[in-house]
Amino acid sequence: MTRRVLLALAARSRLKVTRLELLPIRATERTIWLMVRVHTNQGLTGLGEASDAFGFAATTKANAQQMEAELAAYGGMIAGRSPLEIELFRQRGEGRARAGGLVSATAYSAVEQALWDLAAQSLECPLHALLGTAVAHRLPIYANINRTTKPRTPAGFAATAQRAAGEGFRAIKAAPFDGFPADPAEQERAVDLGIACLKAIRGAVGPEIQLMVDCHSFFSVERAVAVARRLEPVELSWYEEPVDPKSVGNTVEIRRRIQQRMAGGEVLFGVDGFVPLCRERAVEVIMPDVKHCGGIRELANIAAMARAEGVKVAPHNPSGPVATAASAHLCSTLANFEILELQWGEVAWRGDLLTPAEQFVGGELGVTDRPGLGHRLNERMAQKHRL
Repeated sequence: MTRRVLLALAARSRLKVTRLELLPIRATERTIWLMVRVHTNQGLTGLGEASDAFGFAATTKANAQQMEAELAAYGGMIAGRSPLEIELFRQRGEGRARAGGLVSATAYSAVEQALWDLAAQSLECPLHALLGTAVAHRLPIYANINRTTKPRTPAGFAATAQRAAGEGFRAIKAAPFDGFPADPAEQERAVDLGIACLKAIRGAVGPEIQLMVDCHSFFSVERAVAVARRLEPVELSWYEEPVDPKSVGNTVEIRRRIQQRMAGGEVLFGVDGFVPLCRERAVEVIMPDVKHCGGIRELANIAAMARAEGVKVAPHNPSGPVATAASAHLCSTLANFEILELQWGEVAWRGDLLTPAEQFVGGELGVTDRPGLGHRLNERMAQKHRL
């Protein structure tokens, strides 16, 4: 071993976790990013993200307090221990994450992310070097324009999509069926509006841009099939979660009856959560989220299983910049990676929340070779926008 490696190994043996911190950061009225920071006795800090665990509604202060309490339980599992004991944490925490629902799974996943950041920093290497080494340092990303689109009309979606394409994005996703009414009398009008929005996007950006739709599980099987057939002229890259992906039989039936590729799995946990979708050929693309699926190692395990089944991976990531960085490091190592999501256009200062800032060029995200995630929180920006 080199002297540098020996020194790093010696230093890591003395590195211990001292405390865990939650930083709720308000991006918009709709979006609050829950950033997690794990501190150590040697001044290193690791970052994770625990956003979007509270459904489609805006995260509240009460939600943040709930997440903080859940994080405290996981913090007790790592206090006084080396951050390199990631597998020990996974074994200790997985049962609680499985039993506690999405909030607990998200807290667990955030702590796991932060431990990987610390482990890579302590060894003075980029995170991707611990995961298999990057085979690509620029990743294709798509712009999720859903939260930033106002008004939510065909003209509004078309204008937003044009702006994203103008910034170099070659792939765009929208969810124009959000707010789908419970009243059957209103549902057909909502379907017509959503289809009109997608047609307007296609008309605005042309045929060369990939276009995806997220249906957020609003449909029945028959409605899902009917909507997909009406959308055939739009030439979707994928048709995402028209029904709950846990309803594997329904998902399989839809896939067999439509032309578009199917995608889904955004809040499923663990390899076993994704096995049915892959082995039953219910989808062509799975969408594990590093914030919800069990963290970085579990996402890697999910991707390996999917590769064996011939399924592509496009991680769900309507997230802040920390989860995006964590996802990017892993995606850079995956043979079956397709594309990564970016929640685009919410706030102009998003990139500046990290130091150095995120780098997007021509619809691609750069993957850094700096130690760990390669980014620290910009304290001034974090405090300025703290909830």
